[in-house]
Amino acid sequence: QVQLVDSGGGLVQPGDSLRLSCAASGRTLRSYTMGWFRQAPGKEREFVAAINWSTDIPYYADSVKGRFTSSRDNAKNTVYLQMNSLKLEDTAVYYCAAVEGAQAVGEMPGDYDYWGQGTQVTVSS
Repeated sequence: QVQLVDSGGGLVQPGDSLRLSCAASGRTLRSYTMGWFRQAPGKEREFVAAINWSTDIPYYADSVKGRFTSSRDNAKNTVYLQMNSLKLEDTAVYYCAAVEGAQAVGEMPGDYDYWGQGTQVTVSS
């Protein structure tokens, strides 16, 4: 079983950057597709980004494409979400998620089996 711990959130201004981290324990992440989701108050959890376990190709929601970058460091068993040019509408709790050996990258929460506890990102002027 995989345990995930999210970190790196905070309070920033529009246009600022943050880097979220998701550290794993229990299993190596090398064979896991890793996803990032976010949930704003009163809204459903939505897909942000994911990185395929076998190809390391990242996928992004249209709303963050060109601003966010997902990456992984297998040696550190950690994945990252670099968020640049943050906007007010990026405010949410961000969660990393994992699923082992998925053939396709899922964009629904139900496609993932393991979740971090979430880290709050607040973009405010």
